[in-house]
Amino acid sequence: MSSTKIDILENRATKLTLIGLFFTLLGVFSKWSADHNENLEIRPFDLLLIGLSAFRTGHMIAYERVAEPLRAPFTETVPDDTGAGETVVAEGTGIRFALGELLSCPICAGTWAAAALVYGLHLAPRPTRVFLTIMGATGIAELLNSAIEALTWLAESERKQSAP
Repeated sequence: MSSTKIDILENRATKLTLIGLFFTLLGVFSKWSADHNENLEIRPFDLLLIGLSAFRTGHMIAYERVAEPLRAPFTETVPDDTGAGETVVAEGTGIRFALGELLSCPICAGTWAAAALVYGLHLAPRPTRVFLTIMGATGIAELLNSAIEALTWLAESERKQSAP
């Protein structure tokens, strides 16, 4: 078997292991909740806060310099192909590469963050709500900032096109 084929199989096995870990944690939490008669109801406002917090946390982990020490063992920051800036890419092989892919994907990191937040709401509600509030507020701020940047860019583009 070629080394490329072995790398592909190892990559798949590692990702399946991470998926298995995710669902194992879900199963353990569900069993714990059932054993302790915990109500797993998530209120609509909680769902909104979890969504905003997962969005913000995933974005922060995947892209922001403040999380670079967390990503460093698994990723490398390289110039973007478009020249627009930098991008984070996974490096290494096996578990190191799979974790690099997880940490460089805002949706992937956000999914794990959302799971942790749901578990946190039931296991440690007070500190989790504080974290949800902080990250939810910064998630809203990030969305507003992105919208303003897009509108500003669009307005500048239209001004340039309308200039004689």
